[in-house]
Amino acid sequence: MAKESLKSKKRVEKATDIISFVLVVFFSFLCLFPIYWIFRSSLMTNNQLFAAKVPFFPPEWLFSNYPKTLENFPFWLYLKNTMTFIVPSVLAGTITAIMGGYALARLCFRGKKFIFLLIIGSMFLPTMVTLIPIYIMWTSVFKLSGTYWPLILPYFCGGGAFNIYLIRQFIQTIPRELDEAATIDGAGYFRILVSIIFPAIKAAAIVVALLLFTQMWNDLIQQSLYIHDAKKFTIALGLSQFKGSLKQDYSAIMCATCMSFAPGIIFYLLGQRYFVEGIVLTGMKS
Repeated sequence: MAKESLKSKKRVEKATDIISFVLVVFFSFLCLFPIYWIFRSSLMTNNQLFAAKVPFFPPEWLFSNYPKTLENFPFWLYLKNTMTFIVPSVLAGTITAIMGGYALARLCFRGKKFIFLLIIGSMFLPTMVTLIPIYIMWTSVFKLSGTYWPLILPYFCGGGAFNIYLIRQFIQTIPRELDEAATIDGAGYFRILVSIIFPAIKAAAIVVALLLFTQMWNDLIQQSLYIHDAKKFTIALGLSQFKGSLKQDYSAIMCATCMSFAPGIIFYLLGQRYFVEGIVLTGMKS
């Protein structure tokens, strides 16, 4: 009886694994199919795109569409402009999120709980509520309209409440005995943060960097508010303008779209292992 129950249990587990694998493959296909469809459409002509029988694969792989699109879509200029404010913002947001999370997790100071409650409360504040006051502040008070500074400076405050909260939760899982031992050896707060805390929360720091990168890469609203010069357009602004100017040339629009999301995919793939590790550890340590 015991052997039969063990065999039946293994059969159920095997069937469950097979079903789970099939579901993962199916939903992965659903997620990746739109990306393939955009890429496939970028390698076709407009007549082929609107043919009566739409082919799943391009009849001809017209990679020549990309050089033609670059003639009217200055991708490299847009990429340079985008990285001009994304790189310092991601670095500043990640570093200040680590410092803020470390202060809330390890340091003792007056008003600490109140500040933490304010940070958590700001997570429930819709972005649209603060959009107009912040716009008035940057344009009327600081006179920074038309520059990248309104897109960079806010990220010197942790890059958002969630990032500070995520880092704080990670740091709280690190035993305080390590801090005490380092303090006995003469290490200060900064040395403890750099030598002990940061190596232990590296996965969380990379997750924060990836989230900041994705957020800024796709933030069309903020960029459209402060950037008006075509020479300073980012990829999001350039793609939006390009789609509006070419309403009929869908092949070129698909080429520009592929070029626009390619850097984001590459950046995510580079940090994918740390991103998954950080998400898993967040679930285990929350």
